[in-house]
Amino acid sequence: MPAMIDIDRIFRENLASPPSERTLPWEEARDGITVVVEPKPHWADDMRAFRLEARAYCRYADWTANGGHVRFYGHIDTSGDEVMMKARAMIAREIADGLWD
Repeated sequence: MPAMIDIDRIFRENLASPPSERTLPWEEARDGITVVVEPKPHWADDMRAFRLEARAYCRYADWTANGGHVRFYGHIDTSGDEVMMKARAMIAREIADGLWD
């Protein structure tokens, strides 16, 4: 019987890649602020970092340069927690559909 696929392991293995090559969101914390970084879509010039518990975001390049002093912009419907929950749900569905082995 094959080993069970573990969602947390999938996220940990994703973190082994450089940020520009990651395909799943990840958390980063600096200066007392935690963000969830959304991977860069093919059409974007930069990634976005969403505050974990607030509907606000900034450019990832600004986050890496300024940390907790970065300017966040309000986002009408997305927080970092929601980005992470959606990604975890997507992977759970893909595992259930047999797309991961």
